[in-house]
Amino acid sequence: MKKYSELKAGVLGVGFIGVAHIEALRRIGVAVVGVVGSTPERARAKAEAADLPTVYESVEALAADEAIDVIHIASPNNVHYEQVLACLNAGKHVVCEKPLAVTSEQSAELVAAARSAGVVNAVCFNLRFYPNVLQAGAMARNGKLGKVNYITGGYLQDWLLLDTDWNWRLVPEEAGELRAVADIGSHWLDLARFMTGQDVVEVMADLHTFVPVRRHPAGPVETFATTSEDDDLVEEPMSSDDAASIMLRFSDGARGLVAVSQVSAGRKNSITFEIDGSESSVSWFSENPDMLTIGHRGRPNELMHRDPSLADPSVAPHIGYPGGHVEGYPDTFRAMFAAVYADVASGAPSAEPEYPTFKDGHDALLVTEAVARSAREQRWIAIDRQGGPT
Repeated sequence: MKKYSELKAGVLGVGFIGVAHIEALRRIGVAVVGVVGSTPERARAKAEAADLPTVYESVEALAADEAIDVIHIASPNNVHYEQVLACLNAGKHVVCEKPLAVTSEQSAELVAAARSAGVVNAVCFNLRFYPNVLQAGAMARNGKLGKVNYITGGYLQDWLLLDTDWNWRLVPEEAGELRAVADIGSHWLDLARFMTGQDVVEVMADLHTFVPVRRHPAGPVETFATTSEDDDLVEEPMSSDDAASIMLRFSDGARGLVAVSQVSAGRKNSITFEIDGSESSVSWFSENPDMLTIGHRGRPNELMHRDPSLADPSVAPHIGYPGGHVEGYPDTFRAMFAAVYADVASGAPSAEPEYPTFKDGHDALLVTEAVARSAREQRWIAIDRQGGPT
């Protein structure tokens, strides 16, 4: 088995998320030896500003480098499919940002291709790796809450509130049909499935476009960047979802309700959930990530601090700091990549990976496609998993 320090990674994409991947890899001791940007010029400028490693001219050049063990894909959604295939064909282990592809047909093909290649494959649903998300999931799946009946919550942001807010995620040709649901709603839906251990089997969705026309610069805009009114702006009508309200039915009978929004003023990255069981409940808020609330009927409620000495035995190994030392968003990448690279170091995926795989990415696409169809047809839509990857 190799040591992390002996492994080498490359990263496709040098925006906000690509840099987050690089920082997390450096923290666990993996050398990032190369990056690819949307253009070599943009990548070189970003590399100089952010102290990034060597810039490769193309995806093919990065994938062809025999020294690289793993490639991380943090590029726009519409190129994930072809880039993942190129990396798999080169025999690389792959970590891909969500969504794995823009259609479930593509993601099913990638699941099969990864299985055939025998390589480690992961989709970056990194929010699973907040320690208290892991703890809540362990409690729900281990029966600590009784029978899981209801899961509710939301994922709210405000970075696309103004009509001058812009990013490639607003362009359907680059991001796909859905926007808020695909971008952040998919994270929440994955959390619900992961924590309860139940698949989403039916959805009823209402999608909302609250900013019908946006004004933006002609060139690319970095994620979370702001646009000045003084810029030369182009007007463009919008069709993708700013927000969504989704009702859920789960495989073991649980019900769910989630609100998703990228136009909620004051909410920078607000993730909430509550899992209601027949005996107890558990709830969590990402802006206070070290605290888990456990609810009871006949005795006082509890506040549980994130602390490896208090956590479920399956959770403690993923906690990086002692209790009282807050772990937040960047730490989720570190914890997830540590789990991924444990399999990379051994040379192949384990029988039951601790991290989300391409199969999880495929399942997320099946659910979000059902969300889009439900909104169009204004009715409940069942998720058809028959004939998909096994």
